[in-house]
Amino acid sequence: MSLALCGVLDGCTLVAAYRHCGFTGCAADSQISAAVRARFAEHASIEPPNLITVQTIDRVVYLYGLVDTSEQRDLASAVAGEVTGVIRVVNSISINNQGR
Repeated sequence: MSLALCGVLDGCTLVAAYRHCGFTGCAADSQISAAVRARFAEHASIEPPNLITVQTIDRVVYLYGLVDTSEQRDLASAVAGEVTGVIRVVNSISINNQGR
């Protein structure tokens, strides 16, 4: 899992989270990620075939993956930001322009 993070998060973010939460991460982070995924399931437009990965580090939610429209990208960000405990959302979701 840490290898996947290195491609998305900068080194400073990882070091700061490690200093604050330790090697296993902050206790609430996995719960926040699960809650964001559950909220995504309530919105059919951002569910598969869209590919969105959720990672939470020190209550900051990182979204990355691929969706078909900018509206889906914005909706994912808004939904994640509504989850209890989230202090910030970093949206790195790309838009699939294939076939346009």
